[in-house]
Amino acid sequence: MTLVPLFNGSVAIQIHVIAALIGMSVGAFALYRPRRDRVHKVLGYVWVIAMAVLALSAFAIPSTLSPVGLGPLHVFAVITLLSLWTGVRHAIRREFAAHEAVFRSLYTYGLIVAGLLTVMPERTLNRVVFPDAPQLGWLPVTVCVLWVCVRLARPRKHDRLQG
Repeated sequence: MTLVPLFNGSVAIQIHVIAALIGMSVGAFALYRPRRDRVHKVLGYVWVIAMAVLALSAFAIPSTLSPVGLGPLHVFAVITLLSLWTGVRHAIRREFAAHEAVFRSLYTYGLIVAGLLTVMPERTLNRVVFPDAPQLGWLPVTVCVLWVCVRLARPRKHDRLQG
């Protein structure tokens, strides 16, 4: 592992990675602490800001897959911004179950799943994590895709209650 590709990367990539690391660490505490108190609220504000910076900075990182510089991973940025808006709106309306569901889903899919996809070969984080064996980047991607498929194939709690 080497941080050189990250330090040599664009400022947008550096901001994006820092926001992701803040989002991963702060989000874990804000979302999974048992108590919902002032600490939760403060951590929540920090997490929402980090996630907004993460999503907005993604648009400054061009994709090589299209002539306009936007690629499939930019969809995560749009979904993140919409999820932030929805989750905050639920909190303001005191719809806490919906607020929790939106933000837990965003943490899982917007940080963990999207984060695993960033280690695909040819990407900056692949060169950070797998500098000598870039093809190993397909391993976490494969695990991630399989996990999502299993999650989608499972009956949902709502379906089990009605069935």
